[in-house]
Amino acid sequence: MSDTPFSNSPAPPPSGSGIKIPILFIAVIALIGASVYFYMQLGQIRSEMADSKDQILAEIAKVHETSTVSSATNKRTVDTLRTDLAAARAQANKLAGDAKVEAEKHADEIAAKLTQVQEEQAQKVSAVTQDLSVVKTDATQTKSQVGEVQTQVGVLKTDQATTRSDLEKTIADLKSTRGDLGVQSGLIATNGKELAALKALGERNYVEFKIAKEKNASKVGDIQIKLKNADPKKNRYTIELIADDKTVEKKDRTVNEPVQFLLARAVQPYELVVNEVRKDMIVGYVAAPKVQQARK
Repeated sequence: MSDTPFSNSPAPPPSGSGIKIPILFIAVIALIGASVYFYMQLGQIRSEMADSKDQILAEIAKVHETSTVSSATNKRTVDTLRTDLAAARAQANKLAGDAKVEAEKHADEIAAKLTQVQEEQAQKVSAVTQDLSVVKTDATQTKSQVGEVQTQVGVLKTDQATTRSDLEKTIADLKSTRGDLGVQSGLIATNGKELAALKALGERNYVEFKIAKEKNASKVGDIQIKLKNADPKKNRYTIELIADDKTVEKKDRTVNEPVQFLLARAVQPYELVVNEVRKDMIVGYVAAPKVQQARK
């Protein structure tokens, strides 16, 4: 497919490449913005992961310390109860009658308390195990999130490299020619895709225009342009350029020809390029030098 000249008017839909005219330029901006966003997100998740790691280590240490102290305390309690139970049952075997019944009752109470303490200890051990499992799950999820963001950043880098390669190829295909003032021109865009690439390159300021044949001149950036004649069959046109209180006629120019003119505020010449000549209308752009200063 070939690129079609761009137009600011509601002209018939361009070919496939024309539809892609703004996509390349927009894609660069979108990819750069997305890269910045994901890099920031990755940094934030890494920071959160570091904080989570510290919290996890602290929680594990706390759980371990609590478990150790609790286990030691429970062990002492169990040992004491077992000793008391053995003593109570030994005493009950020595006694007779009511005294024996009372002693056995006391032994049963100690045995019940021992059972309760053992059950509580088992519950605490189960709770500690569950806490450690939750902590490990949180750490795994955080690590998974970091991996997902790193994958997204990798995809963005690939897309950005592809788009940059397309831009470089488009720019490499652009032509430079000698303008009507005899000065070597900058790169010339012949369609919207190439103009988008030049804008992305950023070496000049570009102002697009669509000028109809009217009584008054139209303002385009720093200058005014008046269309005097347009011949779409021969792709030629004649205009008047009005700048610095001067009017200069550019007669019988052709499409994609760099029309050059100098302004007092710039050392390098401005360039006007018409990409399309219609009936009583021209469509194109003005390329202005970025450095604006008085000529000596």
